[in-house]
Amino acid sequence: MTLESIRYRAGSLQILNQLLLPHQTTYEEIRSVQDAYDAIKSMKVRGAPAIAIVGCLSLAVELRAGAGGDDPVTFIRESLCHLTSARPTAVNMGRAARELMEFAENESMEKNSEQLKESVISWIEDMLERDVNDNKKIGNYGAQHILSGVPRDSVTILTHCNTGSLATAGYGTALGVVRSLHTLGRLKRVYCTETRPYNQGSRLTAVVANGDTANKVGTYQLAISAKHHGIPFYVAAPSTSCDLSLESGRDIIIEVRPPEELTSINGIPIAAPGIEVWNPAFDVTPHQLITGGIITELGVFLPSELQAALTGRLTAL
Repeated sequence: MTLESIRYRAGSLQILNQLLLPHQTTYEEIRSVQDAYDAIKSMKVRGAPAIAIVGCLSLAVELRAGAGGDDPVTFIRESLCHLTSARPTAVNMGRAARELMEFAENESMEKNSEQLKESVISWIEDMLERDVNDNKKIGNYGAQHILSGVPRDSVTILTHCNTGSLATAGYGTALGVVRSLHTLGRLKRVYCTETRPYNQGSRLTAVVANGDTANKVGTYQLAISAKHHGIPFYVAAPSTSCDLSLESGRDIIIEVRPPEELTSINGIPIAAPGIEVWNPAFDVTPHQLITGGIITELGVFLPSELQAALTGRLTAL
């Protein structure tokens, strides 16, 4: 049975606390925007799409409970700004915030406060269904593209970081491709690497205009190794992870996590006192190393094709 990262019904939001996996399966109630911010910041919820969905759903929960009063637009704007600051490298939250804010402002010109709240809540709730559908498209496009380039009957896949249903509303991105290959009977073996200290087992975080990508630290070294050995290297990501306003990977803000995450386990020191630690959560993979392509719900594109392929489509979504 596949674990759900998000459980939602009108007015109620629960998230799976991924810090407790695999030993405990515990769902925690998210009652406010601040609860969601804390869960995102502490990495109880992970994966760029899941972060955006949980953040926006927490806003829906508060709006349904009456938050915002007679000035919901200001409340929505301040809440989205706060949520976006939790983990800035994950661009999905920022994109969702911009799109939702634009929608709310347009709706406010024609509707009263209560009608506006209902419209915003409906927009947010639709994110859940859209994410699952987009993941399935990524899986199908990716599987077909991979199979078109291999002569053998089955393929072996290696993934890096959170790639499955726990990083999204369901199904997964890179793991969605794996699911589709399995359904087609063409999957031989999967190697799922993990990162420490959170044991995240590729959930892409950001793609920029030239095709450079930011993903869980360790992705870059795998891309180099794949290039050296002539193995196609793919990125699986929804188009909402693509930020065409950034020209290259140099423009991506890389989140740096606290040193204590590496120097202690459950509060117990495991490193020499005073040791200096640099703990980036992500690294940048240059587009030249993405030899297979970037798999999105809109199709599979080479990095050089990405900007032209997505320009216009993203604004229409």
